[in-house]
Amino acid sequence: MATHLTKLALIVEYDGTAYRGFQAQANGPTVQSGLERAIHAFTGETLRVTCASRTDAGVHATGQVVSFLTASKHGPTTFRRALNHHLPEDIVVREAHVALPAFHVQRDATGREYRYLVLNRKVPSPLLRTRALWLAKPLDVGRMNDAAATLLGERDFTPFAGAWASTERSTLKTLTRAQWSREGDLVRFDVAGNSFLYQQVRRIVGALLEVGTGKTTLKAFSALANGDKRSAGPVAPPQGLYLTKVAYNEWPPR
Repeated sequence: MATHLTKLALIVEYDGTAYRGFQAQANGPTVQSGLERAIHAFTGETLRVTCASRTDAGVHATGQVVSFLTASKHGPTTFRRALNHHLPEDIVVREAHVALPAFHVQRDATGREYRYLVLNRKVPSPLLRTRALWLAKPLDVGRMNDAAATLLGERDFTPFAGAWASTERSTLKTLTRAQWSREGDLVRFDVAGNSFLYQQVRRIVGALLEVGTGKTTLKAFSALANGDKRSAGPVAPPQGLYLTKVAYNEWPPR
């Protein structure tokens, strides 16, 4: 008799500081390997989990979505509690749901949302050194929002793909939100779109920070947003970036 497999979908939060990204690698710890070890410790199964967005080394998540097939008879609530018992403290399963077998964590996603944090003051913070980019030079949030507005809608984001542009199936992406805000010394960038190129968000942030410090003009940035194929410039460091949400037409997935 064939073994009955159940597909589970999880929302996972993690501090990416100690990991070489989400995807399993042979040369260091990853979020994927941590999840798979926890599942093995609970069920005895050796399996592979799939994620909605492969975050890079040092990047965090509050809303990563992963899925996997299991032969275990345990329900999703028991799975969530058991995995959190076996997981290290920097990875937490926030939600667990049974999904239909046809559910695909990547292809079924309709959008993704990211947040980037910048500590904008004269001195750094030891408490935020792995949670936000420190920038001493004052940022003009208004100018950065003017520049960010030129990115909205469907555009060719080749300038924000760097050397990886040729490996992408399409550099046409649609942004529905790109907004900066300030709360005291903390400057926040929230961006949402249907999907993103490799390092696209960090390249956008890097270019917008140059606008905010006056190193780049709004006109020069707008040229990038409107088809100039020159590289957008520096890639912002990973520690300020958070994957905050993966959107689906229906959640929990049915």
